[in-house]
Amino acid sequence: MSNIKNIPIQERPYEKMLLYGAEALSNSELLSIIIKTGTKEKSALEIAQELINLVGNEFSNLRFLQEVSTNELTKIEGIGKVKAIELKAVGEIARRISKPLTNAQIKIEKESDIVELFMNELQNEKNEILKIVMLNNKNIVRKISTIAVGNEGNIITNVKSILAEPVKMQIPRIILLHNHPSGNSIPSKIDILFTEKIKAAAELLDIQLLAHIVIGDGTYHNVI
Repeated sequence: MSNIKNIPIQERPYEKMLLYGAEALSNSELLSIIIKTGTKEKSALEIAQELINLVGNEFSNLRFLQEVSTNELTKIEGIGKVKAIELKAVGEIARRISKPLTNAQIKIEKESDIVELFMNELQNEKNEILKIVMLNNKNIVRKISTIAVGNEGNIITNVKSILAEPVKMQIPRIILLHNHPSGNSIPSKIDILFTEKIKAAAELLDIQLLAHIVIGDGTYHNVI
C-alpha cells in the first residue's frame, strides 16, 4: 500500500509548495494537490502521475484538463465524479486566466505586445481561430473580436465580415491574428494572399492593417 506520508516531508507536494513555491512543483505534484486523497493502493501523487501517463501524454502541458471529459477522468481509479469536476474546473480557470484583459486599457507598442496577449490562448487550440484587434490612433485596444473558427487551414470568412465592425466603430487601425493547430507558425500561401486582400480592402476604407500574426506552438510570424 502506497502512502504519501512515506515521502520525506520536504518532498511532499503541500510542504514543497510552502517551502519552495508553486513553480518548484512538477505537473503531477500540482495535480496531486487538487486530487487531495488517494486510495488504499495508490497515493494522490501516484494517481496524478497515472492521469498524466494515460491522458496527458498527448499534450505538452496540462492543457489536457481543458480537453478531457469528466467521464474520461473517472475511468482512472481514484478519481471519482467530484474529483473529475474539480480537475475540469481548474482547466477552465486556467483557460479564462489566459484570455487578454479586454476591459483594461492595453496599448500595443511593438509586435511582441500583441503576441503576448494571445500566445497562451491560441498556441494549443485544436481549431483554427481568426481574431481581429481594433485600435485607435494611439494604438490603444478598443475591441477584440473573434471573426471565425474552423478546421486547420479552413477558416471560412470574407473581407466584409472582417471589416464590417471596424467600419461601424470608425476604427483607424487593426491587427489580425490566427493560429495554426499544427504548431508551425510559418504563413502559408493562402495566409499571404488572404492578408494582401484584406490589406488592400482596408486601405480603401482608410483602415491600416498593422500586422497579421500567425501563432504556432510557442512561435509566431507576421505575414506583413
